[in-house]
Amino acid sequence: MNEHLDDATQLSDATRLSDNTNMSEPDATRISTAPHDGVQTVHPEGNTPAWASASSSSPSKPMVRPSLPQRPGTSGAKATNAAKDVKAAKTPGSPATGHGPNTAKTVKTTGPAKTAAPVTVSTGSQAHAAKTANAATRGSGAAKPDRSGTSRPSPIDSGLLPEPTDEIRDFRDSFNALVGNISKVVVGKTMPIKECVTALLVGGHVLLEDNPGTGKTQLARGLANSISTSFKRIQFTPDLLPSDVVGVTFYDQKTGDFTFREGPIFASIVLADEINRASPKTQSALLEVMEEQKVTVDGETHDVPQPFIVIATQNPIEQLGTYKLPEAQMDRFLIKTSIGYPGHDVSVDILKQLDITDRAGQIEPVLSGEDVMRLREVASSIYVDDAIREYVVRLVEATRHDEKIMVGASMRGALALTRCARIWAAADGRAYVVPDDIKDLAVPVLAHRITLTPEATFDGATDESLIARILEDVPSPTIGR
Repeated sequence: MNEHLDDATQLSDATRLSDNTNMSEPDATRISTAPHDGVQTVHPEGNTPAWASASSSSPSKPMVRPSLPQRPGTSGAKATNAAKDVKAAKTPGSPATGHGPNTAKTVKTTGPAKTAAPVTVSTGSQAHAAKTANAATRGSGAAKPDRSGTSRPSPIDSGLLPEPTDEIRDFRDSFNALVGNISKVVVGKTMPIKECVTALLVGGHVLLEDNPGTGKTQLARGLANSISTSFKRIQFTPDLLPSDVVGVTFYDQKTGDFTFREGPIFASIVLADEINRASPKTQSALLEVMEEQKVTVDGETHDVPQPFIVIATQNPIEQLGTYKLPEAQMDRFLIKTSIGYPGHDVSVDILKQLDITDRAGQIEPVLSGEDVMRLREVASSIYVDDAIREYVVRLVEATRHDEKIMVGASMRGALALTRCARIWAAADGRAYVVPDDIKDLAVPVLAHRITLTPEATFDGATDESLIARILEDVPSPTIGR
C-alpha cells in the first residue's frame, strides 16, 4: 500500500516514513533543519515559520530555542539546575565567587538522585602550594625506602675504638716483612703484593690477570718462596684432565687394593698458571677445593693442607684456545688484581741486573705455615663497627640496583670485603677497621663479582669504573665523638 504526502500532511513524532511514501511535487516538500528536541517537522514550500526564516536570513543573530514541554523523568530539570548553579557561580558578588588570582572557585552540581561532592578548582599560588605539599609528602618517611645509599650513616664513636695490642704490632711487622721480601722479586709493585698477602692471611684465592711478561708467575713464586710450606705449580693446557689436578684412585697390584694418589692441588700454595687454557670440565675441578678446601674423589673426601691458597694467572688479550672462567668460579676468587708495567726508573734498574734470571729463587722464607695460621687468629680480633658493616652492605646493594649492572655482588662479596678490611687494618697497626680500608679494597674484591649490561659494555664502561663510581655515590661513615 503506497502512502502519499501532500501539502496538508503533518508529521508527528510517531509518524514513520517507509520506502513507498510519495512526496507531493518534486522539491515541494522539505524537512526543516530548525533545531528541535529530537523532532523533525516537514513544512510545505512557502509555509516556513517566521522563526526558521529569521534564523536562516540572519545567521549572526543567536538562535532562540522554542520552549517545549519536557516529559516526566527526563534530565531536563537536572540540566536546568546545573546551568543555574554555574550561572550563579559566575555572577559577581555571589558567595562562591571572589576576586583576585588566588581565589578558589567552588562549583556544586545537584540532582534529585544523589548529591555530588563539591569540586574545588585551585588557581594561582594555591595550585603551586598544593604541588609543593604533594612533593613533600612523597619525599617524607612514608615513601619507598632509599636503596641508593645516599643518606649519611651514623658516625663511629672514637671513644669505643680499642687500642692496638702487642699481637697486632707483631702482625704489622710480619706483614711488612713478607711484603718487603716479595718486593725483591717484583720491584715497584707494592699494592698488588699487599693484596696477595691479604688474600693469604684471609684464607682466600687470587686471580692475577695481566699482559704477558708483567711478572704474574714471578709474584706467585715469590709469595710461595717467602713461606716455608709446600708449593705446587699446575700448567693448565687444553688436554688437562680433572684427575690431573685433584688426583686419581688406581689399583695397586702389589697390595691388591685401590689407592688414592694425590694431585698437585694438595699443597699449601698452588700456582694455576694460564688457568683459562684448560677446558671448563677441568676448571670445574677447582670449585669444591677453592670454596670448601676439600677434595672429593670416588666418594671419599680429602682435606688439603693449611694454609691453603690458589694463585691463578690468565692473559686477558689472548682469546684463541682459551675458555672464559664461569661466573661461579670468578666469585670464588677473593681478589682479582693486575700488576701492570714497571715505571721508568724501575725498568732501568732491572736492566742493570741482566744476570739475574730467576729472582724468585734467590729469596729466603721469612714466615712459616704456623706463623700464617697464627696471624689469621690475630686478624679475627680486629674490631668492626656497626657503621662499617652498614657501609659494606650499602656498597653491595648499590651494585644490585645500578642500571648498568646486570648482576650485582652477592653476600660472599660482602663477607670477603669485611674480612680483607680486617687484615688491612691490622697491617696498619690498628685494632679497628676504618672506612678507608673498605675503599682501598672495594675494587679488587668486588669488581670481578659483577656483570655489566650489554649497553654499558658497549658504552665502554668497565667493572672497575662502576665500582669506583659507586664508592663516590655511597657516603661513608665518619669517626668522631
